[in-house]
Amino acid sequence: MTATLFTNAALRGHDRLQDLLVEDGRFRLIGPDLAPQLAAQGRDLARMDVVDLGGRLVSEPFCDTHLHLDYVFTSRKPGAANTSGTLFEGIQRWGETKADLTVDEVKARARRAVAMEMRHGVQYIRTHADVTDPQLTSLRALLELREELADLVTIQIVAFPQEGMYSYPGGAELVEEGLRMGADCVGAIPHYEACREFGERSIHTTVELAARYGRLIDVHCDETDDPNSRFAELLAALAHAEGIGAMTTASHTCSLGSADDSYFFHLTKLLKQARMNFACAPTENLYLQGRQDTFPKRRGITRVKELTDAGINVSLGQDSMQDPWYPLGNGNMMIILDYVLHLAQMMTPAEIDRALDLLTVNGATTLGLREGYGIDEGKPANFVVLDAPDAFGAVYERADVVMSVRAGRTLFTAPDALRTDVPLLADHLRPAPPIAARPFAAAGQFTRA
Repeated sequence: MTATLFTNAALRGHDRLQDLLVEDGRFRLIGPDLAPQLAAQGRDLARMDVVDLGGRLVSEPFCDTHLHLDYVFTSRKPGAANTSGTLFEGIQRWGETKADLTVDEVKARARRAVAMEMRHGVQYIRTHADVTDPQLTSLRALLELREELADLVTIQIVAFPQEGMYSYPGGAELVEEGLRMGADCVGAIPHYEACREFGERSIHTTVELAARYGRLIDVHCDETDDPNSRFAELLAALAHAEGIGAMTTASHTCSLGSADDSYFFHLTKLLKQARMNFACAPTENLYLQGRQDTFPKRRGITRVKELTDAGINVSLGQDSMQDPWYPLGNGNMMIILDYVLHLAQMMTPAEIDRALDLLTVNGATTLGLREGYGIDEGKPANFVVLDAPDAFGAVYERADVVMSVRAGRTLFTAPDALRTDVPLLADHLRPAPPIAARPFAAAGQFTRA
């Protein structure tokens, strides 16, 4: 039996510092000053690894609930430049340049992106894989990667018809083949279909496939400034009728940012009944949307604040890392969080204190993984340590993740330079900068007793 005692951890919801006893990859005991209690039980602390976290914030691992791992690091590929900065040119450029994809090069690029996300505390990723390709190259690559990295990161894969389920020849059949191959989720892109009827048909097919194969749903939905794009409504109604609303995610839903309040008020009742999830990619949609506006220009994101206030689950995604849609992106979800708090104007003290939920428990809800997720006794010991004393400090400073632990295994520490025995991280990441000196950190350089 392997045991590690992590001491002096700041946990959200606790006024006092807590200790975490991890045994055989699970949280066995959580409470303040556990050493005397363990000694009284006859436990030999001298034979136990003891890691002093120095008052830093311990959080559930981050979830990136919307990413395209097959697209990463292709923005400077010949022919991939998106000069208009629009969603639709991005799709066009990708379609024109994806013919030479191979499984090995998709995996190599995706592996690097996963390492970057892990370095920033992400342990759960939902990636879309373009299946509008008769060879299904992206999907085959990401299915292999999912299995190879399963001990390090949980990857869900969406069978996603980037060029349309019914606008691309055989698109619906390719989505279904993706499910047979092992994709976790059914995807669609109704607003990109050639006509509204094709878009509606794609939503019906998505729900039918999810019910037939027992899979989750994640639809690129209403990613447009057009307030008349209302596929989220149809998706929620059909998923609710099928009893799978909580297994369904509407990604982007930018049109809700342009819709009037009377429509949103009407829609909210259905969304709450369906328990449908929303995934927002704030940096990407800020960049892509509003391109046909002069001034005023729309912000381009969905109604994160209003959905959250209505009790509807919202999570966040990086979406892109240097691809034809978005030339930046480094997998740091604290940056994504910072953007959404500004764009959605969510900065009351209570909203800031709850903000990390958008990256953690809300993300796990979107992914359907809440049962085994969280810092609770008996659950898998998956957590990250942020260089901040509390949730407010973490958000305020966009705090670095200085330790990541999965199933009790320390994936990395970065108190002053990156230290890891995981080849994936060592091969792709540069040393981290020194931790900024703070009073609370004086005793906490991850010393081992």
